[in-house]
Amino acid sequence: MYEAYMPYVTEVLREILAKDSPSGFTRQAADYAMEQFRALGYTPKLTNKGGVFCEIGGDENREKGGLLLSAHIDTLGAMVRQIKSNGRLLLKAIGGLNANNAETEVVRIYTRDGRVYTGNIQLANASAHVNASSETVSRNFDNVEVVLDEDVKTAEETKALGIEVGCYVCVDPQTVITESGYIKSRFLDDKLSAAILLGVAKWIKEEKIELPRKVYMHFTVYEEIGHGAAGIMPEGVNEILGVDMGCVGDGLECTERDVSICAADSAGPYDYDINCRLIALAKENELSYAVDVYPHYSSDCSVAVRCFDVRQALIGAGVYASHGYERSHLDGAKNTFALLCAYLQDTKAE
Repeated sequence: MYEAYMPYVTEVLREILAKDSPSGFTRQAADYAMEQFRALGYTPKLTNKGGVFCEIGGDENREKGGLLLSAHIDTLGAMVRQIKSNGRLLLKAIGGLNANNAETEVVRIYTRDGRVYTGNIQLANASAHVNASSETVSRNFDNVEVVLDEDVKTAEETKALGIEVGCYVCVDPQTVITESGYIKSRFLDDKLSAAILLGVAKWIKEEKIELPRKVYMHFTVYEEIGHGAAGIMPEGVNEILGVDMGCVGDGLECTERDVSICAADSAGPYDYDINCRLIALAKENELSYAVDVYPHYSSDCSVAVRCFDVRQALIGAGVYASHGYERSHLDGAKNTFALLCAYLQDTKAE
């Protein structure tokens, strides 16, 4: 049954990945999510921070309490911090953008008056046939720069384009979905989860699912800088289930084809009882899953529990090479989708 919703998830994923949305500049992605919720028959609202909040449905159950499903649609990115005398741009990283893996990426620069320019992030004096140290020099945001696809040679010529300090610089995601099901793109963290949640919202509406408790969805827009889920929690909600990328790497069990259930991350453990129920449901539904402790990670859930009296859990499709050119698989999305659907219908969840 869930397989029928994967084409929608894939379509939404391609489209939302194409919406530039580094933290603080997320209107394109938020507007897109609002449109999708409305098209499905929901009534979303834009939060004061610019996130997207939507009541999904379900019965008031004061004993069980409500459930908030959370994903984030902000991404890594950059901002112009200086225009060099040669017309090129120095950057301030937004979130965890890394100069080492950002080098050579195609970027879009948005001016405050609505113009958009393209360029590339390059090492200063990048030509290997000219610069003998180009292969060995350590990359950082003092020695990598944006080379504009415009005929500019001075700071004044760049400024004449409308480019100034504070303009956002957005990295092209370069999305590819292979015939074998692998999803390769920047910013699968966390737009893959947002696409999955929209697919779940579609499933609830089309299958007329009767939810045993109130359910809400929140797409946050400041997760990458640490305060995405701070600020909104509907009355009666006692649980937040974050849907964010599952870690894949040395020492961890998860692969790109699994749904990852996070036992703990850098901020501490997730709710033990909720995780036990998620694991039981994954087993009952014969899903490919893994339980892991993430060594260098923090989520919107960790922010929420500092602000509200709620329990938290975290699941997500396995994603390799996080904060770089990331890779997941449609099977990971499908397993995450199925676990969410099982948990939403579970009458034993407390």
